Amino acid sequence: MESAAEPTTAAPADPPAAVREPSPGPADAFLADGELTVRGRIREASNAVLYCTVERDGRSAPAVYKPVTGERPLWDFPDGTLAQREVAAYEVSRATGWDLIPATVLREGPYGTGMVQEWIEPPEGDGTEVPELLALVEDDEPGPGWKAVGFADVGEGRTALLVHADHPWLRRLAVLDAVINNGDRKGGHLLPGAGGQLFAIDHGVTFNAEDKLRTLLWGWAGEPLTEEALEVLRGLRAALEDGASLAARLAELLTDAEIEALRERVTALLRTGTHPEPGGEWPAIPWPPV
Repeated sequence: MESAAEPTTAAPADPPAAVREPSPGPADAFLADGELTVRGRIREASNAVLYCTVERDGRSAPAVYKPVTGERPLWDFPDGTLAQREVAAYEVSRATGWDLIPATVLREGPYGTGMVQEWIEPPEGDGTEVPELLALVEDDEPGPGWKAVGFADVGEGRTALLVHADHPWLRRLAVLDAVINNGDRKGGHLLPGAGGQLFAIDHGVTFNAEDKLRTLLWGWAGEPLTEEALEVLRGLRAALEDGASLAARLAELLTDAEIEALRERVTALLRTGTHPEPGGEWPAIPWPPV
């Protein structure tokens, strides 16, 4: 292993002026109303994940369908709620204006109610330069443009330093994960899209009322939040008040206790003004990390 090369850092998109109302995005109606046809199964996933096409008004596009009936029961999440949590994560991401998660809807499909999400095609052959986001290095400290996560066992008694890029998109995602209490942020959940855009997927184990944050994005732990993040958090706090439209939308997907815990996490981030640090009562890094 060698030191990670300095990552390519795409310029961040313009910061959102205000938190969005939870109205359907441009892809939501297509996913919700189009004809859904299952084409195959992604077998590496722990829950049922089906590759599909959605067709409407002469247009066809690939999508992912996760039916509730294919969810594997988890001891710390109520049965049949992972699809709703995926949609809730998308709603919060869309509200921030950062658009970190592909369009996601809850709808009926061939195997019952489930989550349907826009399929992200890899940018192959379109000239897009894909930034390196994660790496293992032999050095004790991260190089320029990288943030340290921790040391990992790489076999034969050797360890390597796990690092992630000091990238504005990843930093926004770290804030979003802290807000939604993501219990499983792995490297394989980070997808490059066309034109240099990046997306995060797999948000079924989110919004637990107890602290479950497990992530590879600890590089900013304890550091001050950006002013952009603080502005977004202030907007989210207002949008989550009783009677606000985002709170009403999330009430269709989450329990009252989970929504109250969400409000408390946003308030805590604004109060401290810093990225959270591992609490020590829950494994801080998911396994396997990819």
